[in-house]
Amino acid sequence: MAVVLPFEPNEPSLEALVRLVKADMDRVNATILARTGSDVSMIPEVANHLISGGGKRLRPMLTLACAALSGYQGEGHVKLAASVEFMHTATLLHDDVVDESDMRRGKLAARKLWGNEASVLVGDFLLGQAFKMMVEVGSLTCLDILSTAACVIAEGEVMQLAAAKNTETSEDDYLAVIRGKTAELFAAACEVGAVLGQRPKGEQSACRSYGMNLGIAFQLVDDALDYGGSQAKLGKNVGDDFREGKITLPVVLAFRRGDAEERAFWKRAVEGGESSDENLAHAVGLLTKHRALADTIERARHYGAIAKDALALFAPGPAKDALTEAVDFCISRAH
Repeated sequence: MAVVLPFEPNEPSLEALVRLVKADMDRVNATILARTGSDVSMIPEVANHLISGGGKRLRPMLTLACAALSGYQGEGHVKLAASVEFMHTATLLHDDVVDESDMRRGKLAARKLWGNEASVLVGDFLLGQAFKMMVEVGSLTCLDILSTAACVIAEGEVMQLAAAKNTETSEDDYLAVIRGKTAELFAAACEVGAVLGQRPKGEQSACRSYGMNLGIAFQLVDDALDYGGSQAKLGKNVGDDFREGKITLPVVLAFRRGDAEERAFWKRAVEGGESSDENLAHAVGLLTKHRALADTIERARHYGAIAKDALALFAPGPAKDALTEAVDFCISRAH
């Protein structure tokens, strides 16, 4: 059932980014462990189940890298990076409840082990801790950026709910969803690094643009991987988007390009909930026939190129190189 997606040779990695921020990430990880502590034993149990579950910690690394890119010398980037990771973890806990997901990062979702109520409430706890750390940093601008991001992410999730199972969703509508629910946190994570470094407005905007376009590319690759990837790369079951009736860009493209019979299939499968393994295999066939997966990756490459261009304002150096390769890595996951 897997589909081979197009890729570039000489696979890039996150190694340069990891090396760049290693010392600071050690401090971020220590902060994360300290801030998940609670006298209520279920809180650290649920939080650490997901936080220690093998995620790449890409978003906090971007905060640290953009702070390095901006020449920041203080301590605030560590707490802001931890805040970004807590915001991301909270959205994952909440998303799994909304989506009724069984798997997350290759193991059982927290909601399957502790229940929906605990997952939602621990997510709320992590959001509270994130905002406490933002306040401690003392930058009203950073607090504004990240609190605005929290609102936009919630709006994106509600937009996705409204678009769920709706085969009439347009590509523009879908891009608006992923800008909110995924790319906004990437954008905010990068922007606060430049704000801490007190860079000119143009450079702050450039970091935000880098993060926004990287986030869009990242989500588009995830969309393609759901139909043409592996469980190991996704950290969830392949085909979950299909089973949950989610409208993603590959489906939007295949629906638009299909004939009447094919569109009727998508309506039955997505809107009618006919998401058997047999229908999933047929869906993959239609996505392949209409180049929906390949074109989704091409769009990801387009947004990745915009992200790289946003870094042109900055002088060459290890931070710029690491951020550039991070774009290539995110897109290379498609194979």
